[in-house]
Amino acid sequence: MDMKTKTRSSLISYQPAGQFEETRFEKIHNVIFDTSQQGSIEVAKEISNLIRERASKGQNCVLGLATGSSPIKVYEELVRMHREEGLSFSNVVTFNLDEYYPMEKGNIQSYHYFMHQHLFDHVDIAPGNIHIPDGTVSIEEIKEYCRSYEKKIEEEGGLDFQLLGIGRTGHIGFNEPGSHHNSATRDITLDHITRVDAASAFKGVENVPRKAITMGISTIRNAKRIILLAWGQNKAEVVKATIEGEISSEVPATYLQEHGNATFVMDKEAAAQLTRIDTPWLVGGCSWTEDLTHKAVTWLSMAKAKPILQLTDKDYNDSGMSDLLNLELSSYEINIKTFNRLQHTITGWPGGKPNAADSNRPERAEPTKKRVIIFSPHPDDDVISMGGTFDRLVAQGHEIHIAYQTSGNIAVADHEALKVAEVANSIGETPLFSKVIKDIQAKTGEDFDSELVRKVKGNIRRAESLGATRYFGIPDEQVHFLDLPFYETGAIKKSPLSEKDIAIMNNIIEEVRPHQIFAAGDLADPHGTHRVCLEVLFESLRRLKDEFFMKDCWVWLYRGAWHEWEIHEIEMAVPMSPEQVLRKRKAIFYHQTQKDGVMFQGEDPREFWVRAEERNKETAHKYQTLGLASYAAMEAFVRYHF
Repeated sequence: MDMKTKTRSSLISYQPAGQFEETRFEKIHNVIFDTSQQGSIEVAKEISNLIRERASKGQNCVLGLATGSSPIKVYEELVRMHREEGLSFSNVVTFNLDEYYPMEKGNIQSYHYFMHQHLFDHVDIAPGNIHIPDGTVSIEEIKEYCRSYEKKIEEEGGLDFQLLGIGRTGHIGFNEPGSHHNSATRDITLDHITRVDAASAFKGVENVPRKAITMGISTIRNAKRIILLAWGQNKAEVVKATIEGEISSEVPATYLQEHGNATFVMDKEAAAQLTRIDTPWLVGGCSWTEDLTHKAVTWLSMAKAKPILQLTDKDYNDSGMSDLLNLELSSYEINIKTFNRLQHTITGWPGGKPNAADSNRPERAEPTKKRVIIFSPHPDDDVISMGGTFDRLVAQGHEIHIAYQTSGNIAVADHEALKVAEVANSIGETPLFSKVIKDIQAKTGEDFDSELVRKVKGNIRRAESLGATRYFGIPDEQVHFLDLPFYETGAIKKSPLSEKDIAIMNNIIEEVRPHQIFAAGDLADPHGTHRVCLEVLFESLRRLKDEFFMKDCWVWLYRGAWHEWEIHEIEMAVPMSPEQVLRKRKAIFYHQTQKDGVMFQGEDPREFWVRAEERNKETAHKYQTLGLASYAAMEAFVRYHF
């Protein structure tokens, strides 16, 4: 049967009605789920069905497997099926996509270690059926080794199923930009962006290997069935380029457009930039809700580089929005509604303005003095993300509590902890700090920090946090260090959320009984801590929502050092004067270990204070461009309704 005419997997039938709608823009079949958890479960179902189908015929099932964060939940579900539903892997043969080179199998950063940790050690697969590229072969043997890897796949009858993730460069496996569509398994030099994205796992980009062994594009495309996973807003740009762009070696994943049985499985965040999701009026007729209209008009204003109140009927007609114009009768009416809605998001009173009508303000006037909890995933997210708002809430007399959800200890470099220990010992040598020095000096690149070193690093970040909160005038007894247990592993990989984490969050909310909660809604955090901290807050809110004191609690989400809310999403924008911008900068500077070469930089080379300032200035500039008042900078928030 020709590959192009094969029936796609039943994964399509799992999607809720209306979730997938092909458009002229899209060149690869895709399915969008509300969450990565939902998508991962459905992918695991397809894999398990394939394994069972082959077993019923007495045949092996040949799987191509991926590593990285994207497939972890798929593997967790497969392990659950094995334990609880009797799914056997006795007929499964696996071939992994890639491995760093050089790389020892026992290294905690190796994909050999990853696969055994997340899947192979927990199922009944025969060790001889596991194939992972060997990062220890000599440079002279690599070419022959890669040929033999290809031959083993052929001898098994080819890949029945290939699971993929996607890198920000558009790589699949480690097929970086420039890879040829006929490429086979080979060694390859890693793109700089790929190494930057891996830097947090290796505790610095300088420690990331420069080469890898990878299956080739041709090897991948020969699989009978391909599913590519994409989770989170960090993948939105490359997902759009891959699904809607032209086939190009510069975005190797676009080669999948030529495969007749490939599906992208995404969450809403990863799919956010697809044309039918982001600007559906360019695809066809829309159901014009109030929110979609608001988004479309702000988009049109920026696309035309015209203030909202200057948009004309012609602007709407020329941009696929004539049906909206017909509904509202005139561009004037639409413009006024959008302008007023944006104007009402701006407030210099983030805790509400006392003795003022609040119908057109984002926050309530009463109570005039609110109890507020600012949840900060790491010990600097509060001042980086909402330092100006923080400062204003204090100045306006509200009772502010800061709750640092994690210790942030892994983000303190060894040399910073060593410096503290050596200073302490210079006053009077102690066994405690002598051991800290010994532990750090004995540590190799593959070792975790000792418990004592983690404690010192955590205390360094506590001291920095207190410096910033005291600068803003917060009493120490209103600063809470939660040290959520999920984080305290000493490694990049965290533990799953537990009842202990939830209990700690519940306790602080029950203790303070807040009228306002501010929390990080930034899901682009490269090591996932923000996402987990948000999930544990949502779970706490779910459990506490019926308590009497929660009836008057509003939750506002800020974003962190990586992204800002889109202009149409913003529900509260707090202006900052030039003086407040400088005060925010100074508060960030109290976090000295996170300046000048921070360990988890992400893809942005700028320091966090620079990112924050420029992002706040850009938000203010967008408001000005849309025709509203001009401010030096603005911090933005979205309300979460629980």
